[in-house]
Amino acid sequence: MRVLVTGAAGFIGSQVADLLVAEGHQVVCLDALLPQAHGGALPEWSRRHDPVIGDVRDPGLLDDLLAGVDAVCHQAAMVGHGLDPSDAPDYASHNDYGTAVLLAAMHRAGVSRLVLASSMVVYGEGRYGCARHGVVRPAPRRAADLAAGRYDPTCPECGDTLAALLVPEDAPLEPRSTYAASKLAQEHLAAAWARQTGGAVWALRYHNVYGPRMPRDTPYAGVASIFRSALADGRSPRVYEDGRQRRDFVHVTDVARANLLALTAPVPDGLVSLNVCSGEPHTVGDLAAALASAMGGPAPVVVGGARAADVRHVVADPGRARELLGYTARVGFLDGVAAFATDPLRDPAAVAA
Repeated sequence: MRVLVTGAAGFIGSQVADLLVAEGHQVVCLDALLPQAHGGALPEWSRRHDPVIGDVRDPGLLDDLLAGVDAVCHQAAMVGHGLDPSDAPDYASHNDYGTAVLLAAMHRAGVSRLVLASSMVVYGEGRYGCARHGVVRPAPRRAADLAAGRYDPTCPECGDTLAALLVPEDAPLEPRSTYAASKLAQEHLAAAWARQTGGAVWALRYHNVYGPRMPRDTPYAGVASIFRSALADGRSPRVYEDGRQRRDFVHVTDVARANLLALTAPVPDGLVSLNVCSGEPHTVGDLAAALASAMGGPAPVVVGGARAADVRHVVADPGRARELLGYTARVGFLDGVAAFATDPLRDPAAVAA
């Protein structure tokens, strides 16, 4: 199979490209080397694939690259919480306009198979249950509660604290940040393209991905990279809220394997979304403590507070990916975090933290 991988020099895209080649596939690699994620030079691990440095928003370039391609693995995106709403045009341009340009080019080239890098951020808050009212949408967290250290969402009917449940793919979608809104828009664009063209899309909703090649020293990085940068400087990781917010941390090699499985599985009917996760949720405090222990650094400091786009618990249901792709994560949390303590990261981004 010949696969166009966009964002192929990035954290996840580079792992996907490596795995595809190792499994005997041909890759056509494209990356814009956005300064929010990359240093000044192409990473060494990406040079072996002779990537094209260019923009997914360039239709003429895509027409050239899609010749003879069987499928597209679309990893290119501007990621992370960002800095403030001034980032919104960049998210919309790179993530949504870029996806629209790619889909149009795929239609012109007759390429009908897409694996889309989506994200768990499309869910907003996770799924919750009330002892009296069953599964409910949680009431918005109030500033007064957060200031008082009451972080868990409450039932909109009775006000009781809710229990976090596994989030299935058909859960209501409620993006809480510009990035999240852009990822959901990507799914909608891809779904419309699939209906119009008869194309097939696996939308892989990545949970909290970590591992080698993460970007560092940038506000757009994931929490694992932020914690590691602090520890490398001899500082304690700073953990928001009470550190008990639950996430599903999934190793990047497992995410790459999910992409390989999606590219080689029987094509779905239209767009099918899948949680790509470990099935082994841990708290953010667990991550900070495990990484501090692995690096021999100072213990985490819980600082309270909450950022505007933060959610409390997102605990994924891995069942659909297991059923449809045969995907289960292989890298356990403690092993993965211990390795991450010394994993190679990419050079500091050109955008200062």
